[in-house]
Amino acid sequence: MKTINVMVEGGKASLAPPLGPALGPLGLDSNAIVKAINDKTKAFNGMQVPVNIIIEGKSFEIEVGTPTTASLIKNELGLKEPVKEEPNVKGKKIIGNLTIQQVKKIAEMKFDSMLSKTLESAEKQVIGTCASLGVTIEGKPAKQFMKELKEGKARLT
Repeated sequence: MKTINVMVEGGKASLAPPLGPALGPLGLDSNAIVKAINDKTKAFNGMQVPVNIIIEGKSFEIEVGTPTTASLIKNELGLKEPVKEEPNVKGKKIIGNLTIQQVKKIAEMKFDSMLSKTLESAEKQVIGTCASLGVTIEGKPAKQFMKELKEGKARLT
């Protein structure tokens, strides 16, 4: 049994690297594998999705993980293009704003694949990713929102 782990764009996998070179030497129907991956990931169109291809003999099975938290945040904001930092500009560029409900929605989508024990801690992980991306929460910088949470000045409900 062999497992191949790759990140593909939802619904748009192809035989280009990294998939093609990994599948080529195995002697399987690579086009059938790519079609199966695209069928299973089409709901995540435009997002990077982790995919495991489990190969046993001449048969294969496709397991699809959830997209990264950053991909879910960008999708929620409607961003399609990668965000580029501006040179010689101090501080994070603000790329968008999420509501508490959107943070909760993303945390619920990722909860099963996170190490968080509670939904609240998963929401805090999402807020941490927002800080890295330059996304505000309810109009406030994510780090400030997190500080207000700890002080009891803000709530996640």
